[in-house]
Amino acid sequence: MSLARFGVSLDEDLLKALDEFVIENSLPNRSQAIRHLVEKNLAEKKWNCNQIVAGAVVMLYDHHKGDVTTKSNDIQHEYFDVILSSQHFHLSHDNCLEIIAVKGKANRLTELSDKLIGIKGLIHGKLVMSRAE
Repeated sequence: MSLARFGVSLDEDLLKALDEFVIENSLPNRSQAIRHLVEKNLAEKKWNCNQIVAGAVVMLYDHHKGDVTTKSNDIQHEYFDVILSSQHFHLSHDNCLEIIAVKGKANRLTELSDKLIGIKGLIHGKLVMSRAE
C-alpha cells in the first residue's frame, strides 16, 4: 500500500460539513474522513455495477413474535451460495440478534437482505456492504 500526500482546497461550507462528519463518526482527523468517504463511494459504485462485495445482514427480532427464525432459515437456504456464516445472539429473554456474513454479487446480497428484512416481526434489519476485491 502506498501513501500519497496532497493538499485539497474546500470552500468554507464544505469544510464545515467535513468537520461535522469527523465529529459525528468519531474519526481522528479530516484525512480519515476523506478516506472513509472515498472508500464508501467506491463500494457503492461496485454495488451499482453488480460486482463482488462482502458484508453482513444484521437483524434484531423478538423470537416470541411470529415465526421469524423459521422464515429466516428458509430464506437463508435459498441463498446458501452467498452466505459465509451466521451468528445468533440472545440479547434478552425475548430479543435476539442475528448477524449473517455474506459475499457475492451486490444485487444477490441486496435481494437476500430485502427478503430477510421484510420478515414480519423483525424489529430492525440492515445490510452493510463493502468492496471485496
